[in-house]
Amino acid sequence: MGSLLNATTHGQLANFIWKICNLLRGPYKRNEYRKVILPLTVLRRFDCVLANTKQAVLAAHEQHASQPNAVRDPLLKAASGLSFYNTSKLDFDRLLDDPNLLAQNLNAYIGGFSENVKEIIDRFGFADQIARMDERNLLYEVIKAFAGCDLSLKRVDNMQMGYVFEELIRVGAEQANEEAGEHFTPREVIRLMVSLLLSTERDLGKSHVVKTIYDPACGTGGMLSVAEEHLLEYNAESRPILYGQDYNDEAWAVCKSDMLLKGQDAENIIRGDTFTNDGFHLRLNGQSWTFDYILANPPFGVEWKQQRQHIERERDTLGFDGRFGAGLPRINDGSLLFLQHMISKMQPPDSNGGGSRIAIVFNGSPLFTGDAGSGESDIRRWIIENDWLEAIVALPDQMFYNTDIATYIWVLTNRKEPHRTGKVQLIDARQMFVKMRKGLGKKRNELSQDQIDDLTAIHGYFTDGETRDFTDEDPVTHQPRTRPRIVSKVFDNSDFGYQKITVERPLRLSFAATPERIARIEDEKAFINLATSKKKAGPQHDTEVSAGKLRQELVRALLDAMADETEGEIVTDRDTFLNTLDKTAREIGVRLAAPERKAIIAALSECDPNAAICTDKNGKPEPDTDLRDTETVPLLEDIGDYMAREVLPHVPDAWVDHSKTKFGYEIPLNRHFYVYEPPRPLDEIEADLQTLENEITTMLAEVTA
Repeated sequence: MGSLLNATTHGQLANFIWKICNLLRGPYKRNEYRKVILPLTVLRRFDCVLANTKQAVLAAHEQHASQPNAVRDPLLKAASGLSFYNTSKLDFDRLLDDPNLLAQNLNAYIGGFSENVKEIIDRFGFADQIARMDERNLLYEVIKAFAGCDLSLKRVDNMQMGYVFEELIRVGAEQANEEAGEHFTPREVIRLMVSLLLSTERDLGKSHVVKTIYDPACGTGGMLSVAEEHLLEYNAESRPILYGQDYNDEAWAVCKSDMLLKGQDAENIIRGDTFTNDGFHLRLNGQSWTFDYILANPPFGVEWKQQRQHIERERDTLGFDGRFGAGLPRINDGSLLFLQHMISKMQPPDSNGGGSRIAIVFNGSPLFTGDAGSGESDIRRWIIENDWLEAIVALPDQMFYNTDIATYIWVLTNRKEPHRTGKVQLIDARQMFVKMRKGLGKKRNELSQDQIDDLTAIHGYFTDGETRDFTDEDPVTHQPRTRPRIVSKVFDNSDFGYQKITVERPLRLSFAATPERIARIEDEKAFINLATSKKKAGPQHDTEVSAGKLRQELVRALLDAMADETEGEIVTDRDTFLNTLDKTAREIGVRLAAPERKAIIAALSECDPNAAICTDKNGKPEPDTDLRDTETVPLLEDIGDYMAREVLPHVPDAWVDHSKTKFGYEIPLNRHFYVYEPPRPLDEIEADLQTLENEITTMLAEVTA
C-alpha cells in the first residue's frame, strides 16, 4: 500500500488515504467510499493529536470521575491541552488487539470522546458504517490501514491537514458525481480574496489586535483557514476569531474538526441553513452579530425554492430591518441573497474606524441579470447607491474544480478610503494565470503568488487605465504577440445606473368596410363570444335561446350595410368612421354594445402611417402599442436631451411616458474591457489569398501529372 512517510504534499497524503478505498471494493460502491474515509481520517487525526496527553487525560478522568460533567469537562480539556479529549483507554493501535470485538470497541472508543467530537462523528453517520464493515469482515483491515497513517501535528500541520480534508471532499464528490465546488474553493483564489480585504487595513500591525472573520457558506472552512493564516503571517500576535455556518453535515463536520484541531472555538461553526436558520442572528444582549471580515463562495446558480416562504416572510415583515429588504433575485439563483445576508453582518462605521470588509465569489449573473425594476437590479442599486461596492475582479476561466465559467470577486465595504468614495474599480485579471501541469476536474488554470501580489497592488494603486503587457497568439499568423492591455478602470457609482424609458408613438388607423376586413370579424373574440350570449337580440327577437347567434347576424348585417354605404372607401380619420358607424346602426335599428363596437373597430381598422392621429377624450394622442419601444438612458442624462438627440430626429411624433420610467443598475464589465481587433489590411488578405491559390494550383498539377 505504500508508506505515508514519503507523502510530502496534501495531495499525496489524500491519495494515500484514498488507496485504503481498495479495501472497500465490492461491498461499497465508489460513491460510498467517503462515508468511511472521511470520518476515519477525522478520527485518526484526533487520535494522533491526543496521543501525547493520553495518559494525563486518563489520570484526570480517574481522579475526577465522581465530579459532575460541568466540573469534569474543563479539567479534562486542561489535561489534554486542547478543547477536546478522549477518556477511553483504547486508541487505534489497541483497537487491533481484539479483532472479534473490534466493532464494539470502536464504538466505545468513539463514545469516550468529548461531546463536541461525538457530535461531529454523529453527523458523519459513522455508526452505520461500522456495523456494515463489521458484517462484511472489512473493519479490521480498514482500521489497521488507518492505524499506519501518522497524522500527528509533527507529521502534518493544521494547514496541511485542512488541505487533506478538502482534497478528500473534492475527490469524494467527484466519485459521487456531486458539486465539489460547493465546498471547495482553490486556495490561491482565497488568498487573493483575503489580500484584497486586508490590503487597505491600517491597524493590523497593532499588538494583539482582535479581528473576527465570518463565512456564511463555510464548507470545510478553507476561507476561514486562509484568512487566519494571512493575518498571523502579517502579525503573529494578532488574534483572528473564526465564525462560520454550513447546511451540509459532512462539510460542517470537517470544518468543526479543523477548528477544534487549530484551537479555535469550534462552537462558532454553526450547522444549518443560513437563510432559514441564521446561526448569528442575535447576540446574548439582543444585538445583531457583526464581523470585521466576511468572505464567501456561495454555490453558483442554486435555486432557493425550499427557503422561499421563509425569505419572503422576512422581506415582507422586516423590510430593511431584516436581510432582504432590497429585493429578491429570481428563484433559480440565490447568490445575491448571500450577499445581502453578508451586508447585514457588517459592523457600523464609527469615528474609531469600525465598519467591515466583504469579499464574495460570483459567476457573471449578478453583474447584469435582471432588467430595471427587477430584484437583481434593485439589489445592485441598493448596494451601489449606498456606496458599498469597492471593486470587482474578473478572474481567469477554468479556475474552479466544478465549473469553467467566468467568475468574479466582489469587494464591498462600508468604510471606503476617502479617495474611493463614490467610485468603483473594475479589474480585469482574465489573462493573469499560469497553466497547471495537471488539471483537477475542470480546473486548468491557477494564480501564482506573483500574480496575486500584482492584483493586490493594482487594487491598491486605484488607477484608471493602468495596463499590463500580455502575450497571446495572433489569430491569423498564429505567432506570439505582446500587447499592453488595460487591467484597471475606475468609474463613478452613477456610471452603472440607467433610466429605462418607454417611448410611445401615436396610434394612426385607417378604416374600410371591404370584404377582406369584414371577414376579420369572425376571428374577433368579442364577436365569437356572442354565440354563447344570453342577451336578447333586440326588441324584435325576444327568445333567449338564439339571442347570441341573432346578435352575430345583426352585426354582419350592419357591416354589409356599411359596405353599401361607403362602397369600400378608406377613411383615415377615426372620428369620421365612428360617425358613419353610428349613423348606419341607427338606420337599421341596431344598438351596439361596447364589446361589439370594439370588435367592429378592430376588424375594419389597419395601422396606417398616413392616417390622422387617434386621440382620447381629452384630445391627447393615444399610443400605438405595436410601435411602443424602450430606450436605456444614462442615469444622469436629461431624458429630454436624449430624446432630442437620439429619437426625435428619426421619429418626430414620439414621446416618453414618464409614468413607466424605471431605474436600473448593471455592471457590464466585459463591455468596459472590450479590446477592438481591427480588420487586417486588404493587401495582406489579398497576399494570403494569392498564396492559397498558388498552393491549390500546385496540388492540382501534382494530381493531374
